[in-house]
Amino acid sequence: MSWLKEVFGRDKAIIGMVHFPPLPGAPLYDDQEGMKLIRDRIAQDVEALQAGGIDGMMFCNENDRPYVFKADPVVVATMAHAIGEIKPKIKIPFGVDVLWDPMAAIAIAKATGGQFVREIFTGVYDSDMGLWNTNCGETLRYRKCIDAGHIRLLYNICAEFATPLAGREIADVARSVAFSSVPDAICVSGAMTGMEVGLSDLEAVKAAIPDVVVFANTGARVDNIARQLAVADGAVVGTSLKVDGVTWNPVDVDRVKAFMAKVRSARGE
Repeated sequence: MSWLKEVFGRDKAIIGMVHFPPLPGAPLYDDQEGMKLIRDRIAQDVEALQAGGIDGMMFCNENDRPYVFKADPVVVATMAHAIGEIKPKIKIPFGVDVLWDPMAAIAIAKATGGQFVREIFTGVYDSDMGLWNTNCGETLRYRKCIDAGHIRLLYNICAEFATPLAGREIADVARSVAFSSVPDAICVSGAMTGMEVGLSDLEAVKAAIPDVVVFANTGARVDNIARQLAVADGAVVGTSLKVDGVTWNPVDVDRVKAFMAKVRSARGE
């Protein structure tokens, strides 16, 4: 039995995204609406995901474009504050993703009671944000230092908006990461937010590490989720659950219900 059963109550889990509006300090932050907009928006999305029957959710500063590699303290403070404010309404497991700062994500999860984080923990990339290096050893030592070993780590091994500098096949990367870092899950992504994961990539990764949880990390939709779940152990889904399928829009409860109906059918429920 995988840890998915323990956390989500099922072997094939769906994690829906709660995308924060731009946070203080980000170029697109709304100075007029301020924190009220942030709190209201994530409360709305949490309610819609839960009403639609999602298995779990993940909070992310997706709209803090362009992204940076080290989160400003105000990002950590704002996300922790907003999640804490809404926590009494959260009835399902949740996690945190901070673009692109693994330590910040772990810190917020620790402070708010999040059960998992998703990040780029390993590799070096040529990215839209510049040369992107990681330090997995330092990050995991930080998790140990703050007594956050219970927080599950979802490793995204094919960074969006970036190309790895190493020329290794994705199956080799998966084997290497599973051996050297002992991840709780491996996430396989498309080229950017909302783009479908290549089924051949999912198949290659799952074949390479059959005993590790593997998630389809981008581009899950009503019309492809059954195919993805035939290979993967779950999916992280954001864009296709939004109003009109636009990443920056609020979550559409009807889209969530339709998506989860397909999921239940694929799971044989």
